[in-house]
Amino acid sequence: MNISMNELKAALRRCFEASGYFVGNYEDAANMILWLEKHGLNGLGELERALPYIRNDSDKPLSSVVYEDSTSAIIDSHGRSALNCIAAAVDLAHAKALESGIATVTVHNCHNRMFILKALTDCGRRGISVAAYWQNGERNISEHTAAIKAGERYPSYSEATTCLNASPEDKQALTIICSSRVDLSTTLNHRKTRLLSASQVEQNKEHSVDMGIEIKPALWDEINRIGAEVLVENSERSRADAGGR
Repeated sequence: MNISMNELKAALRRCFEASGYFVGNYEDAANMILWLEKHGLNGLGELERALPYIRNDSDKPLSSVVYEDSTSAIIDSHGRSALNCIAAAVDLAHAKALESGIATVTVHNCHNRMFILKALTDCGRRGISVAAYWQNGERNISEHTAAIKAGERYPSYSEATTCLNASPEDKQALTIICSSRVDLSTTLNHRKTRLLSASQVEQNKEHSVDMGIEIKPALWDEINRIGAEVLVENSERSRADAGGR
């Protein structure tokens, strides 16, 4: 089935609000999914894999800073989804790069790391070059790199299949590098099995704007089923408020 981006965004906001995401976080989560989908990077497929677990995030500790100095930080996300923690990590790297010229932030125990691309894009548009690197899988791992040049509107993304085994330190980890001095978009992995240039990402968006978003009916129903809990809570709250007058 085909829906508009506005319909999808509204439904996603309700879904994440009902799942216990804070104000602002559920806006970020909806925007991250929509950004991937409308730029040809399968945001809805990523969501479909994450959806059964999103409620668990509210039971996990908030991200904590394990180590920090003027140019780097290490963050433990305690098994949370990137949908409700990664934007803050990118903001931290951005702030340090503004002060020091270059900064590195490593995030551990973070799922759904593909969703970082929206936050990277926002950072690049604010005038800071930024790149992110992570690995997926246990055996024959895939390496993922995304980067954007300072002042550009769209990032590049590459995926490479390797013959390596993941080390315990790299499992569910992600590294963010920000710089106000160096063009980090040249760091894309050239041993790629998949590469999307910035111009291809832009073309994908133009297609989505014209054609709308294609979504599986079952996934659309599940998003709205979860989000309906917010509508019920708001309705009950409105009745309670009216009865108190």
